[in-house]
Amino acid sequence: MRRRQLLELAIAAPVLLLVTRRGWAASAAGKSSAEAIRQRWRDFLPAGFEAPSASARVEHSAEEWRALLQPAQYNVLRDAGTERAFTSPLNEEKRAGVFTCAGCDLPLFTSEMKYDSGTGWPSFFTSIPDAFATESDWKLIVPRTEYHCARCGGHHGHVFDDGPPPTHQRWCNNGVALKFIPADGS
Repeated sequence: MRRRQLLELAIAAPVLLLVTRRGWAASAAGKSSAEAIRQRWRDFLPAGFEAPSASARVEHSAEEWRALLQPAQYNVLRDAGTERAFTSPLNEEKRAGVFTCAGCDLPLFTSEMKYDSGTGWPSFFTSIPDAFATESDWKLIVPRTEYHCARCGGHHGHVFDDGPPPTHQRWCNNGVALKFIPADGS
């Protein structure tokens, strides 16, 4: 009897996963596509904000970064540290606007990309095009995808594949590594 139940479970699991994924896709059908969301990021900038280009690199010595950043920001952005979960006020930020790099002001995410992952860190299901560079991180033995600001190289967090539709990604970002710039009228 036990063997039969295991066999049924082995057959049912992939089917259940397929149905769940299709359910996510169906629920996302009425939403904008991730690509459309990524392309309209400038709509969230306040009037007069001049967004820097990712190609306009920012480089400083360690001493210059220490003078420019708060200690917690330096720990995350320059030493790849992690802030404590549920400590960032940006977890509760719900206004329309843009999240920029705290080190160099490069726009990284919009409020439309943000969602509540329940993890204690600001989370996003996609990012602004060309905002980040990624690399493999083996610090916890299991490989993770770490991402850094394309302009200043500051560490922001890790991207996982357990997010919501339409991308199923979770860009888990340290709040101290971000600044929030509200859109006009927010």
